[in-house]
This record gives sequence, structure tokens and C-alpha cells, in this order.
Amino acid sequence: MQRHQKVIQLAKKMVLLSKDREGVITESRVGEVLAGLRQVQPPHHLLLLRKYWSYLRREIALQTAEVASPAALSPEALEAIAQHYTKIYDRPIQAVATQDASLIAGVRVSVGDDRYDASVLGRLKRLAERVH
Repeated sequence: MQRHQKVIQLAKKMVLLSKDREGVITESRVGEVLAGLRQVQPPHHLLLLRKYWSYLRREIALQTAEVASPAALSPEALEAIAQHYTKIYDRPIQAVATQDASLIAGVRVSVGDDRYDASVLGRLKRLAERVH
């Protein structure tokens, strides 16, 4: 159990080292962390890499607003959404757009485990739940 805890602690430290000064995970920092890991070759490196990957994916999800909309959004709209959620979460958030024609109109935003639904489809579903 103690070995597992050390792997978890090291993986979390590696995630911290993967962030730039603004607290954003960058490809270059991840590359540096992996290069350092390759040089050191710690014991249980596969378990360490799995944990690092798991924590890294979660951290990236917390820094990303996945914006689903029925039509393509303009770069300006995505930037406004990114700024809005950066202000809400008090950390840098990058907006990434996907298209979902089922939404009819509006947007659905996911940041980590949080979901924000400002779509017509979402409103109709909430209305239907109230009626039943």
C-alpha cells in the first residue's frame, strides 16, 4: 500500500510540473516531464505512467470547456465562453467546440464534471419533467 501511495504522490507532482506559470498544462511541459522520467527510470514506471495519464486527463478536462452547439461557433464566441468560464472557475479555461444538431438551438457546456445546459433541447426536457 505504501508503494502505491508513493506512486500516486509522484504522479500528482508530475502533473504539477506539467503546468506552465499560468497553471495550464502544455505539451512542451509534458514532454519535459516524460523526458525526465525516461532518464530516471523509476521503479514501477508503468504504474506511475498510468497514474500520471489518469491525473493528467482529469486536469485537462478541468481546464477545458467542451461547448456543444447545433451549428459552428465563431472564434469570438468561443473566446467569450472561455473568458466567462475562466472568470467563474478562477483558472484558465480553454473552449473547444463540437457540433450536436439535436440541441436545436443554444449550447451545452461541460467543464470537468460540471454541466451547463442552455439549449432548447435541455429546456424542453426540463419542461417535460415538470409536467409529468
